[in-house]
Amino acid sequence: MKETVVMASPLGNIRLIAEDGFLLSCRFTDDKASENADKPFFLDIMVQLEAYFKGKLKFFDIPVGIGGTEFQKLVWMEVNKVPFGHTVSYHDIAKALAKPTAVRAVGAAIGANPLLVVIPCHRIIANTGELTGYAGGLWRKLKLLQLEAKDKPGNQFDLGF
Repeated sequence: MKETVVMASPLGNIRLIAEDGFLLSCRFTDDKASENADKPFFLDIMVQLEAYFKGKLKFFDIPVGIGGTEFQKLVWMEVNKVPFGHTVSYHDIAKALAKPTAVRAVGAAIGANPLLVVIPCHRIIANTGELTGYAGGLWRKLKLLQLEAKDKPGNQFDLGF
């Protein structure tokens, strides 16, 4: 049975959906934060997300269960390899998958990522360095990149958080 909790974060509320001990979705929402979120599985996820937003966690240890096409899963696995505080382009992801002409398909797969923040699609930017596309809104993408860059002097996203 699917269970849902909405947690507060510095960038707005986040809806977490889980089933059978696997996180299925992590998305920003306008829904009100849950008042009683005392399920151990969700508590662990919320603790990790809170530590991430404080800049104290760089890697998530959360069991995830995601659907999607085989191509989407390959893209999401590649996105998950991008280290904290770094960015790569959509083209870089396409090249890493040995599909250099599939940039738009990569973008579409990234746009369908059900696990925002956990699978760090905010780290994927345009070849030009511009911020493009983010299901949580570009302002959140910028804030997430700023959060991850705050200890990197000279980083283009080091604008304060």
